[in-house]
Amino acid sequence: MPVLTRLIPSPVVVDISRGAMDDLAGLLADQRISASGKLAIAISGGSGVALRARLEPVLPHADWYAVVDGTIDSAVKLADDIKGRRYDAVVGLGGGKIIDVAKYAAARVGLPMVAVATNLSHDGICSPVSILDNDNGRGSYGVPTPIAMVIDLDVIKEAPVRFIRAGIGDAISNISAIADWELSHKITGEPVDGLAAAMARTAGESVLRHPGGCGDDEFLTVLSEALVLSGIAMSISGDSRPSSGACHEISHAFDLLHPGRSALHGEQVGIGAAFAMHLRGAAEQSGLFVEVLRRHGLPVGPEEIGFSVDEFVAAVEYAPQTRPGRFTILEHLNLSAAEIRDAYADYAKTIRS
Repeated sequence: MPVLTRLIPSPVVVDISRGAMDDLAGLLADQRISASGKLAIAISGGSGVALRARLEPVLPHADWYAVVDGTIDSAVKLADDIKGRRYDAVVGLGGGKIIDVAKYAAARVGLPMVAVATNLSHDGICSPVSILDNDNGRGSYGVPTPIAMVIDLDVIKEAPVRFIRAGIGDAISNISAIADWELSHKITGEPVDGLAAAMARTAGESVLRHPGGCGDDEFLTVLSEALVLSGIAMSISGDSRPSSGACHEISHAFDLLHPGRSALHGEQVGIGAAFAMHLRGAAEQSGLFVEVLRRHGLPVGPEEIGFSVDEFVAAVEYAPQTRPGRFTILEHLNLSAAEIRDAYADYAKTIRS
């Protein structure tokens, strides 16, 4: 009898624990990712300096590369710098921008990539996508999933709490994204990958329903696992569909229309998710989103991230243009600016109550 199954692209090791970074050299050697310790490590020019000082003694054969920003130019430069140096792997040590640059550079030179996250601001830490700024704004580039994922809870706690909160917003937005995917299946016949959807939904629900807070190891572990699972769900589906719907279209619209004023990605998609749930008539779920976002100190309305109601309405109206071909509640309702304004007025009543 044939074995009917599929291979799931995912990291060979995921280490989420206190002190995980101190065990990095041993972990990479034990997993045969880099038994020689010959690594190219990408770090930021700011917080990365302190991390280098901490890790350099235990990684004596590694070379360190400072990354100035999260642009395609920086990613190409890193790839050019490490090309032909016979490294075992590329390590991205830092936040989302550093990891995205390292993922792209590793893919360009054909090396495995290890993600060592220093904050939990979004689910890109383990996704098959690099989000990089370019001359036209911001682009999404397909890359292999990291071969290893390391999250040191002690390091996560040292980062500004705003980054943890942003990760919460990104994680729970999965639930709205899956609702959009299922809507598209019903209206347009778009196939839904059941495994990817189940994984992304479970990740979002685990964060949404957890009673803990940003300073709790248990909650940070659940949030870390949720962000990793979201990345793997995207690998399974082959695109960002499990974690990106109307919530992300609204966030992308903010980024494109107001590039100098946009808030953190997770803050924006959290608001987008709560509003999208309101648009689809899921008042109870929208209210729960608002309650959880507020409990964790996240914004629930555009004014809280520096945007007027008029700017929010314009962003929601523009949002479908950010992902041509993607069908969400926004494309389904096809609301005019006046209708969006009326819908937001109703939503605003619920967040003020």
